[in-house]
Amino acid sequence: MQFFVDLLGFSLVADYRVPGGGRWVAVAPPDGTAILALVAPKPHEAEYKDIGQAKQIVFLTEDVGRKYDEWRERGVVFPHPPREPAWGGVFTTFEDPDGNAFVLVGFGEASRALEEQRRQTTEKLATERRTARDLEIARQVQARLFPQRMPQVRTLEYAGACIQARQVGGDYYDFLDLGRGRLGLIIADIAGKGIAAALLMANLQANLRSQCASASDQPQQFLRLINQLFYENTADSDYATFFFAEYDDKTRRLRYANCGHLSPLILRRDNSIQPLESNATVLGLFEDWNCSIEEQQLFSGDTLALYTDGITESSTDAGEEFGEQRLREVLRQHRGLRSQTLLESVFEEVRRFNPSEQQDDITLIVANSLEA
Repeated sequence: MQFFVDLLGFSLVADYRVPGGGRWVAVAPPDGTAILALVAPKPHEAEYKDIGQAKQIVFLTEDVGRKYDEWRERGVVFPHPPREPAWGGVFTTFEDPDGNAFVLVGFGEASRALEEQRRQTTEKLATERRTARDLEIARQVQARLFPQRMPQVRTLEYAGACIQARQVGGDYYDFLDLGRGRLGLIIADIAGKGIAAALLMANLQANLRSQCASASDQPQQFLRLINQLFYENTADSDYATFFFAEYDDKTRRLRYANCGHLSPLILRRDNSIQPLESNATVLGLFEDWNCSIEEQQLFSGDTLALYTDGITESSTDAGEEFGEQRLREVLRQHRGLRSQTLLESVFEEVRRFNPSEQQDDITLIVANSLEA
């Protein structure tokens, strides 16, 4: 320890007395780029015979000559002065009091490469920290884009949730108060993943919220306007599958447009299931776009489920998908539960089916038509 600290100018990192009489010492060079443990084996241990031999440890310095002069003045023994071998650079060797041999190397290219590597590593860590911080901020912002309040209706008990595969994603759901006892139910899936999809999701949400005043009276015109805005504000290849429904709290009538989205399911009281199939193309791909509005009647005891492909396309390691049929069976199995509990039951069944890492956003809206 005195050799490394007093003669070589290293710093003492640790000097630990091990119970039973042992001792563990660690030292580090002045720049702190490494830690060297000094361990003395007992005479009966196999490593004891290695004392006094070359340690295959190399100390790298920018100026071998200067370090050679400095350490010689302090009493370090060098068998020979610095040499310039055929492979380039400058080197010499020295020994500690026990005869353990080390190498001192001054190698300009190696020094520069080491310093560049350290710089790149530092920059990479700083970039990763900034990225993680920015993603966390984005996650918090996007969380506020999902419904923060539930418009009140008397005849429908509903819930929705999105479990994102990454910090942010492109799945979207919303509940809109359309006035006069009418509730808007919306679910969408933006093409793509990550930040790009999250930005498009925010754009779609802003358009919907700003234009929803006309949704109840003129739903087709409202949806044409939403498509026009989405088309104008996105790239040619960007699009979203989209489902919009208006629920009338008085008549229990459901008017809807399915724009290329997976078919929502109505679980009837007799356990039959009625899909609400697509009746329009996706949003954002075509400037000349139109849709039709269809209607369904909800009766007491019916359950409506809106979902994204993160549920049905969730797959095992063997490639088997959860699929729509399993979703139907789960809805039947857990029917009668309150909407939030039913929603959580579906999520749990998907996780049980595929316990591996989630690959896509999972979004679900469940709505129970209440008894009169």
